[in-house]
Amino acid sequence: MILIDEIRKTMYNFVGQIKKKIPGKPGKSGGYTMQYLLLGMAIVFEIIATTLLKASEGFTKLIPAAGCVVFYVLCFYSFSKALLKINLGVAYATWCAGGIVATTIISAVIFGQKLNTVGVIAVVLIAAGCVILNLYGTSGH
Repeated sequence: MILIDEIRKTMYNFVGQIKKKIPGKPGKSGGYTMQYLLLGMAIVFEIIATTLLKASEGFTKLIPAAGCVVFYVLCFYSFSKALLKINLGVAYATWCAGGIVATTIISAVIFGQKLNTVGVIAVVLIAAGCVILNLYGTSGH
């Protein structure tokens, strides 16, 4: 029970650190809230597009192929708008890490493509690197 309480405290402290590092306040002019929302949308659109790319079987199936193109266009549009205020390196690392983690899970769940232990560790390290970059990797946005 003590271990669970310690983990909970650590997570609350971690979330508090993240909140302190994101400049601006929700709804305030000049904040980064909208850009991070757009970055999140770009990640979701990229995940959908990549999943449809796999489902299109080399662009031989029309519906998944067309959906793939549409979602990649939405992805890059959202990403371009996010880049208006978010540092390119931070935004790209976040976009890639989010896509890697999510598509790894999707590939295992939907397509039955499993990772070995080393692959799982690699994905965790990618995600951890992205978090560290977002918190401490730049001198400002």
